[in-house]
Amino acid sequence: MGLLNTTQQAYYQGNDHGGYQFTSLEDIINQFMFVYVGEDKIIPKARRVDVAFHAQRAMQELSFDTFKSCKAQEITLPSSLQMILPHDYVNYTKVSWVDSVGIKHLLYPASKTSNPSSIIQDAVSGVYSPMVTGFNQGFTTDETYITYETGIAKNTTTNKVDFTAAEQFKKLNWDNVLNAEVGKSYTLTYTISNVPYIDPASSATVGGLKGILNDAYGNKLRFSLRTGNGTYTETLTMPEDPSTVYENRFWIQNQTTGLFTGSVSDVTLVEATDVPLNSESSTWSSYKSGTPSENQDDYQDDTYWPLDGSRYGLDPQHAQANGSFYIDCVSGKIHFSSNIAGKTVILDYISDSLGTDGEMQVHKFAEEAMYKWISHAVMAGRINVPEYQVNRFKKERFAAVRTAKLRLSNIKLEEITQIMRGKSKQIKH
Repeated sequence: MGLLNTTQQAYYQGNDHGGYQFTSLEDIINQFMFVYVGEDKIIPKARRVDVAFHAQRAMQELSFDTFKSCKAQEITLPSSLQMILPHDYVNYTKVSWVDSVGIKHLLYPASKTSNPSSIIQDAVSGVYSPMVTGFNQGFTTDETYITYETGIAKNTTTNKVDFTAAEQFKKLNWDNVLNAEVGKSYTLTYTISNVPYIDPASSATVGGLKGILNDAYGNKLRFSLRTGNGTYTETLTMPEDPSTVYENRFWIQNQTTGLFTGSVSDVTLVEATDVPLNSESSTWSSYKSGTPSENQDDYQDDTYWPLDGSRYGLDPQHAQANGSFYIDCVSGKIHFSSNIAGKTVILDYISDSLGTDGEMQVHKFAEEAMYKWISHAVMAGRINVPEYQVNRFKKERFAAVRTAKLRLSNIKLEEITQIMRGKSKQIKH
């Protein structure tokens, strides 16, 4: 009848130390099926798969606020000031850095910062994700990378580009387009105006404009040919077509043999599928590069003493010099303040105890809580069960979980007494 099936020598020479305080989830399910389910028992009939489901749910819920958290991860914080969350992470219990003698220094969360998605915008217009933007009425554009070939000139009065007499293949060219990729879609919008009327009966050849985009590998995207006045918008996907030596470039050119005469304005070229993001938000960049403000005063300067020994308006969460952190749920990383760089950081965290078969075990202090939880869940999930029976199991579950919390809190009278000896009140024991 004994529960130990190994000798003490095998235990001390083995690797499973301290395992006697736990019961596996498999044993919990087996014992529940034997004791609680069957004829003349409290649950006449139940499928094993249902019991297993409720047992796993019980483990998850009890892991969050009842079981002790034994999981921890230690790293040396790199210069990126980021720590990847563990693969079985659910929530943290504390984050700290360790000094040279192994003592933890608790870090507090910085609740007033974050790492938002940083959308690429035009510096002047604020338009999202512009690859090219320019010649919009009412503002100027940086023209460092813009080339006007023969027969093309910017009109400083109208802020448009005049094709005065552009021959075939003459271009209005941008050579700093860096975001194009094969397979992504791009939307080109621009306005043509001041195109002179040509009698259809005339033999004159009508010129036309076409937008062309190249990525970093020379793949070319050709937009449609446009000949008359109007505002044109077109969305196309970049093909795999490395047919030119041009790279990272966009241009609007006269694609026909006849001269093109007219004006171009309101040119925008943007990625159509998603809004391109900067690799790093300015919020995170400022946070990691700034000097932490926590407790900068040493209480011996002109800030402290004129206040007659008082500190007004001090936020308690920043009244420490250990540093701070915040968790970016999107990237799954912890971001730290700059004063933690190079230090040993420890993350104590909780999981749901279902990550691997080895961790699916229950402390014996909480074994009864598991049985009561499963019993209530099975009865509450059935029809035609009297409400008073469901409430009875609910109360028993609540009492068992409360008892488990008290037991697992591991309160020792001698330890409390030793701590309280430093207080003014004398404690007898």
